[in-house]
Amino acid sequence: MPPALAALESRPVWWCKTVDPGFDVAAVPAGVDVRVVLPDLSEFADTRDRLRAAGVPFRAVRHWLEQEEVSTTTATAWLSDVGGVVPERCESVVGEGARAARLAFEMVWDLHEPVPADDVPDPVPVERFVPADWARFLPFPVLNPAQAQAAPHLVDGDSHLLITAPTGAGKTAMGMLAVLKAILHEGRKAAWLVPQRSLTDELDRELEAWRDEGLRVERLSGEYAVDVEAVKAADLWVATTEKFEAICRASSLQAALGEVGCLVVDEIHLLGSPNRGALLEALLARVRGIDSPVRIVGLSATVSNAAEVAEWLEADLVATTWRPSKVTWQLPTIPAASGFTANNRLREQVVIDLTHRHTAEGGSVLVFCGSKRNVRSTAMAIAAERGAPVHTVAPDDIDGLTKACAEVGVRLHYADYEHKHAAERAFRARQADVLVATSTVAAGVNLPARAVIVRDVSIGGEPIDTSTVLQMFGRAGRIGAGETEGWSYLVVDETQRADWQTRLVAGYSVYSRIRDSLPDHVLAEVLQGRIGTMDDAQAWWVETLAHAQGDDDLEPVQEAVTFLVDEGHLTMTGDRLDITELGRLTARMMVSTHTGHRLRRTLGLLPVPHDPDEAENALSLVLSVAVRDLAGIPVPEPVRPAVATVIKAGGKTSQITNTTSVKGLGSQTSTAPGDLAWAALLLAARSPHLFDSPKRRVAGGIPLATLHPVYEQAPRFLAWLAAQGVLGTVHPWIAVVAADLDHRVRWRSLAPGRGAGRLLWMCEEMATRAHLRDVVPDLWRSAVARGVRAPDWPPGRSPAGCVLDHAGYTALLRERTTNHTLAAHADNATVTGGTGATAIAWRGRTWSAPTTSATVAYPPSEDDDATETGVAVFTRRGDYRATGWLDAYTGINTEDTPPPPARTRRGLGR
Repeated sequence: MPPALAALESRPVWWCKTVDPGFDVAAVPAGVDVRVVLPDLSEFADTRDRLRAAGVPFRAVRHWLEQEEVSTTTATAWLSDVGGVVPERCESVVGEGARAARLAFEMVWDLHEPVPADDVPDPVPVERFVPADWARFLPFPVLNPAQAQAAPHLVDGDSHLLITAPTGAGKTAMGMLAVLKAILHEGRKAAWLVPQRSLTDELDRELEAWRDEGLRVERLSGEYAVDVEAVKAADLWVATTEKFEAICRASSLQAALGEVGCLVVDEIHLLGSPNRGALLEALLARVRGIDSPVRIVGLSATVSNAAEVAEWLEADLVATTWRPSKVTWQLPTIPAASGFTANNRLREQVVIDLTHRHTAEGGSVLVFCGSKRNVRSTAMAIAAERGAPVHTVAPDDIDGLTKACAEVGVRLHYADYEHKHAAERAFRARQADVLVATSTVAAGVNLPARAVIVRDVSIGGEPIDTSTVLQMFGRAGRIGAGETEGWSYLVVDETQRADWQTRLVAGYSVYSRIRDSLPDHVLAEVLQGRIGTMDDAQAWWVETLAHAQGDDDLEPVQEAVTFLVDEGHLTMTGDRLDITELGRLTARMMVSTHTGHRLRRTLGLLPVPHDPDEAENALSLVLSVAVRDLAGIPVPEPVRPAVATVIKAGGKTSQITNTTSVKGLGSQTSTAPGDLAWAALLLAARSPHLFDSPKRRVAGGIPLATLHPVYEQAPRFLAWLAAQGVLGTVHPWIAVVAADLDHRVRWRSLAPGRGAGRLLWMCEEMATRAHLRDVVPDLWRSAVARGVRAPDWPPGRSPAGCVLDHAGYTALLRERTTNHTLAAHADNATVTGGTGATAIAWRGRTWSAPTTSATVAYPPSEDDDATETGVAVFTRRGDYRATGWLDAYTGINTEDTPPPPARTRRGLGR
């Protein structure tokens, strides 16, 4: 037990948090430490006088609402008098709960200790710590106390650093100092990693002034194609962890990576995140240690085991508790309700009350909810309390809700909400004083507020973690909003209060998350040449945070290697490990090896489809269920009937009628995990006309914003399956259909029909990666306007708009499958007329090894009904052709593209 806590437990105390103006201290035995926390309100003036007269120390805190009595061994709280809740005594807690209550009291007591005006530290001129010619790159001419504490370590030292500071302490300027030292003093590159794509945009805007000063800053995130030459020339890369790791795995950028001298890791405490932690840990394991040529500067929120993380990194720890504003957190406590609806209503009422208290004083409020549904209902409730006519808005009328809320200063924000950027701007400009959001804002864009209210203790049905709550709390009182004091609230019921008080007092601890995805990271290290033997793999494991935190058994990494060998990602000859083409493809495309295993195994169990419709349906379904990122996308309740209807109609909106529409009883439970992704893929495959207008906002009754996460993630897995055609690691039908769907989903705004994949592939190759967005649409429209249906035109001049030079275009023409003639015979298949392609024949679910021979024998099959035979050819560059029903994917077949449904003609009148 820490000495401070041991001392606290050894002395008798009676501490009280109260909101009762009539409160009086009863007779307390001598030697007992008595303290009181109460609201800083005029009606408590007499209470304060009584406490002074009795010699009882107290703290008067604005917006105080908690009631709790804390003694040496027990703690007893009351329900909070907020949102119409009647204060009643809750069950007392002992042990850990009582200790947490004492520590929480001490935290608020120390936080509100009066500070003399002359004790407030003055800002420090930048020039005191920083070379004069660096000053023009910094956002302010002075450093705050936290920045001044870190500056000597950043500027004068060379060791790794872990800097922990509260949210709002100015960690961005600290990162800037580290980057400037690498670029201006050492003449090396720097990389700055942030956890979310939205933060790359925000940081990129902050660094715009650097470009004006001549520094080359390149933003790298998933939505931007990488201009390799621009990346090589850049002084600073701003990237998400995922994008930076992808660059580490790309052979074309290895020389540029060797020039990186500093790696700034923003939000490094996300090492403990279930989603991003493992990848970040694997990356840092490569460059940690005192002998590393790359300096790590980790910027972290306050974490309880920062010293342990610093020790693992072999970094100096710079810990500061200073922040420009004082933030008080509280736990408004409501009665435990057995019903979901009653609980939601109570939480909404508390949020409405707290929001009013702060906005009535001119403050702004951020409300965090655990789901999009709760965002909408809470925003409606706040807006209704302000007089907005929300009762006239239908539950699924997002535009109507947005308008009604905006008129009374309330905005909404969640991941696929199309007005979220407008909401951010309005909240920053104080055109809105309330923003109701999901957790995406917590670790995303910088939106400071006076008060933060966390409405729910779960996100998407899963319990919220402590780090997320602390991140949310950190948004309160941010200096960026001109605030000097902030308030944070987590609404809990009486059964949750003790646990949450214990968790918040203990703070957030970083623990390794790498074990569950260990094969992925071992494979990446083999790809990059850092692991070549089992001994290398075991030595790498020793470098991880997991091992440093006590997971010192070598069995996990040995099992990971065995799994990779069994899956065909690695080969093992003696002790030597070599990566296969499948392993190289999987690592570079950053596909989880476990996800890949589920995909290939499930697809391999399917019988060979008999036609394109059956194939697309099967592939879309397996992808939606086997890829957890897709299966886990929730189906919003208002669109569940539409999702079920789209699936029932096979994605063909022309077949959606009153008969096929799913509605009425049971419609709310008619979807399962993966159904949204399945519906989205079917719509893109069967109703491409729905996506040809930028003004369209709904497809098949489902908002496009709801479908967007599917279209953002699915193409990577489709492309991974498609690229295995030439490797022979999946059945040819899977590779061909996946290639076609991949291109049609990615370029859905062009409304491409079945068989468009090859032509879109050709347009991409002629555009080159750096110009895809601008060039592909023009090339496509030009080709389709001329009646071109496939990339099989004769050699000659390149089409207008082609970015390739003549030699590059000529080479591309040779790497098509245009000249190959395919024929499936009774005993074998033949491929004639072309060169440079790999041929694969199949019988039923069994296929042959890749070959360049003109005659390909069908493999023996164990299927009883293996009568379906065929042959396919694939080129290394990505073209393909196949026989049988797969010939439908050779070129665009306009008959397979359903026209938009005709509008119903109406007569005069209604």
